[in-house]
Amino acid sequence: MRPSYITDESLEQFIKQALAEDVGDGDHSSLAAIPDQAQNRAKLLVKGTGILAGVELAQDIIRHVDATLTLEVLLTDGTPVKPGDIAFYVAGKAQSILTAERLVLNCMQRMSGIATYTHQLNQLIADTNARLLDTRKTTPNFRMMEKWAVLIGGGVNHRYGLFDMIILKDNHVDYAGGIKQAISATHEYLQRTNRQLQIVVETRNLQEVQQVLETGGVSRIMLDNMAPEQLREAVQLINGQFPTEASGGITNETIAAIAATGVDFISVGALTHSIRSLDLSLKAVQ
Repeated sequence: MRPSYITDESLEQFIKQALAEDVGDGDHSSLAAIPDQAQNRAKLLVKGTGILAGVELAQDIIRHVDATLTLEVLLTDGTPVKPGDIAFYVAGKAQSILTAERLVLNCMQRMSGIATYTHQLNQLIADTNARLLDTRKTTPNFRMMEKWAVLIGGGVNHRYGLFDMIILKDNHVDYAGGIKQAISATHEYLQRTNRQLQIVVETRNLQEVQQVLETGGVSRIMLDNMAPEQLREAVQLINGQFPTEASGGITNETIAAIAATGVDFISVGALTHSIRSLDLSLKAVQ
């Protein structure tokens, strides 16, 4: 199931732009070497261990390249996979299969890597109530696929962009003259522009947490780059008045201790900016 931010229009635009980048005025390798009417079959072969993602997207790409190609899907998005597994077969015009190959692999390998890492981190916090969030640290023009992959891996999407949530980070606070001033100005802006957006405020220490509590008017308090001991103090200080989010440099080694402090959310930029793609290959079936 596609998330709401992936519309038919946005998906078609992405595929068109990606194919234009790769194919240009023609896939001359295939046009030169393969007879125009040749019919063949290929399989999407898994060569690594992880969580499969991008199968649904691959179907859209393949249909866009050539609507006469047929697919036999064996493994769906979110399936745990291992080397030797076959995700799907594609059959039809050989030139079309080869033209779609690289875009399908580029998308699926990166999406599967993101889904795999998201799943791994979720496993580390499974015995807590903390929920794993992504961030805006995504690849330009590939954000919707990367956030989609986070969902497939069991994570939760944070805001999609700058337009659908207000996050007052350290620079916003400093430029505004302080936390109280930043929150007050934000409420004035929302009233003036007749917008209803959640407000998240980033805090760097317990003093700033206290300032947010005294000011109020926010949807969540972000606790940035705090050690577990400080996070625990902050959660106790907030005492359920607002949801809490831990952020900043969180790794496999630290996430369990951070989740154990009682925070509601943990945002991890590495879900999308520092993953290793899952090895996949499209192989001809003789």
